[in-house]
Amino acid sequence: MSDTYTYQIGNNLYINLTNRCTNRCTFCVRNGKETYEGYSLWLKGPEPTKEQVLLEIGDPKRYDEIVFCGFGEPTCRLSDMLFLCNKVHEMGGKTRLNTNGHGSILAGRNIAPDLRGRLDGINVSLNAPEEEEYREVCRPLVENAFEGMLHFAENCKQEGLNVWFSVVDCIGAEKVEKCKKIAHMLQIPLRVRPMIE
Repeated sequence: MSDTYTYQIGNNLYINLTNRCTNRCTFCVRNGKETYEGYSLWLKGPEPTKEQVLLEIGDPKRYDEIVFCGFGEPTCRLSDMLFLCNKVHEMGGKTRLNTNGHGSILAGRNIAPDLRGRLDGINVSLNAPEEEEYREVCRPLVENAFEGMLHFAENCKQEGLNVWFSVVDCIGAEKVEKCKKIAHMLQIPLRVRPMIE
């Protein structure tokens, strides 16, 4: 069976660029799962080339959004993601990034300016209201992961990008309320989403 590079849910097309991730979240849909929504998202072969993904996207206007979100962190492949964003926009499509917010840590620089004009929406997973809890829940593989994620979201906001935080409701009502306070303080919207079983 060939690897899944793109998959459709509703009227969105999702791009599975990589299985690499800087977090090992306790609640992640990857944990113990071979498939998601019937799609096998573990890549058994090499990561797809940007040309392979572009071919599978076809006409992006067929979809509401082209969403960079698979079984890994899309900003691990920043340059290929940006290339695809440019192509999708050239063809009249819309783009969204679902991210853990570690792209700038990975790149060793602020990548928010690179995203301006390329992404129509950026969903940053907040997941915890403070660093210690973030380490417990997300088990990051990079230094200063919590602070770096907050800075990334702030920098996106400063660039005028459409950015919001999301949290999974499984962290509990008290922690969700604390996350709302962080989002309010940074003046970035927060969306609470149900955990995917």
